[in-house]
Amino acid sequence: MSSQTQERIARELGIDRQLLRGGEAAEITRRVDFIQQVLRESGCSTLVLGISGGVDSLTAGRLCQLAVEQLRGAGHEARFIAMRLPYKSQADESDAQASLDFIGPDSISTCNIADSVDGMMKQVRIDGLQPSPALTDFAKGNVKARARMIAQYAVANFSNGLVVGTDHGAEALMGFFTKYGDGACDLAPLSGLTKTQVRLLADALGAPKHLVHKAPTADLEELAPGKLDETAYGCSYEEIDAYLMGQAVPDNVRQLIESAYQRTAHKRALPRSPVDAAL
Repeated sequence: MSSQTQERIARELGIDRQLLRGGEAAEITRRVDFIQQVLRESGCSTLVLGISGGVDSLTAGRLCQLAVEQLRGAGHEARFIAMRLPYKSQADESDAQASLDFIGPDSISTCNIADSVDGMMKQVRIDGLQPSPALTDFAKGNVKARARMIAQYAVANFSNGLVVGTDHGAEALMGFFTKYGDGACDLAPLSGLTKTQVRLLADALGAPKHLVHKAPTADLEELAPGKLDETAYGCSYEEIDAYLMGQAVPDNVRQLIESAYQRTAHKRALPRSPVDAAL
């Protein structure tokens, strides 16, 4: 039996426990409609999304392309720009290119973030403080994520566009995103989905199997290249999804997940202000 805390967190994250096999087509339609609605209401005409080679950006990207194609068919101006945002070179570049081939975006923009990231890291100094190599590497990883979002918003500015995010329920639960980096966007069409559900949608969309089931990695840390998300979590996506779906998980996993959710609450909230405080 799931705990009250488990139920509360699932509600706060908008988890849809009814999305099972057989219901993917309706869910795809619902999320494509959502993207179209947001784009129309914004007065913008373009969607911008960075494509990494993972299942999340692949799924969100294909939903975006379907959305703009349908809008154009209805007489609206709309297009999707997929961005490649490598730092120097990317070890799984072939997966990113396979994702682009599957998505079929209207256009592709490539911005190598290495110069901006390295330039920033050279300039950031605090007198009397010498961060450890591990802390420096961690900070640089966050700078990479934020540099990618800067590039996406620049392209969105150039093209009267909105930036699309790839956050879903499992990542939101664990706070596994960079604040004002990959967590910054104008719309997040995968919100409320577990990782398993994202894969189900990707499979229903016809994505290549090796990308649907690829082991996820943020790949931001140079001291631990290709570090898997699950290694960073300390538990598996299957366990995280089970928690979100109200299923029983080991006590140590429950404690780990709930601690991560509480510790990263600031990432999921608007900036705090005196207006929010009880004065």
